[in-house]
Amino acid sequence: MSDVHGTADALAAAGNGADMLICLGDMLLFLDYADHTQGIFAELYGAEHARTYIRLRAERRFDEARQLTASIASRVTAERGTDMRTLTEEAARRQYARMFGALAEPAYLTYGNVDVPRMWDTYLKSGHHVIDGGRAEVGGIAFGFAGAGLVSPYRTPNEISETEFSAKLDALGEVDVICTHIPPAVPELLFDVKARRMETGSGALLETIRRIQPRYAFFGHVHNPLARRVRIGRTECVNVGHFRATREPFVVDL
Repeated sequence: MSDVHGTADALAAAGNGADMLICLGDMLLFLDYADHTQGIFAELYGAEHARTYIRLRAERRFDEARQLTASIASRVTAERGTDMRTLTEEAARRQYARMFGALAEPAYLTYGNVDVPRMWDTYLKSGHHVIDGGRAEVGGIAFGFAGAGLVSPYRTPNEISETEFSAKLDALGEVDVICTHIPPAVPELLFDVKARRMETGSGALLETIRRIQPRYAFFGHVHNPLARRVRIGRTECVNVGHFRATREPFVVDL
């Protein structure tokens, strides 16, 4: 599963009957494009400001969106007696406590672009295995994990350069399954049919898939892709779904 975005109740049942549960990141819900009253932004800035902010970002008016938050922040911090960074971190920690509390064990996880990796250790259970730029052998199958998102105009919390991401992929070696948050750079996997825009994908991931030809490449990030599955050579590339919307994991028998 991927793009859980605060859905703790469904997360609690996601691993029922499974031998292995994999989460490909984006545990936090900062902004809900489908419901502007939900998420950390609405909690801190107010639902109506969240509606405006969503509209500006959807129209790619990023400077105006940042100006909006700056204009509201001074009032919010004065009312609450602390800075926005502290308020945002407190809200994120409350969400993480609920999410990791609901997440079954064992589970294998990597980070999404809307995650704060430094916060995770506080909430992990003993059966939660976080892997980023590494591999795990489970049932004789080699899984490789590379987390984070790539640099984008949206400036989400956990974005890295393609060079940094490529180094994580190189560290995996030969694996049977590649698990990432972002997709390979294949247009039909990147186009979001509801947002009507291309999301960011990785050319390095595409080249790694072509080179090592794993059985599967699993990812998320694009909530409503034009295509959820694409074959590259012998590799089945699968967007495992926007878990917040579907509330169900993608299930595969390896």
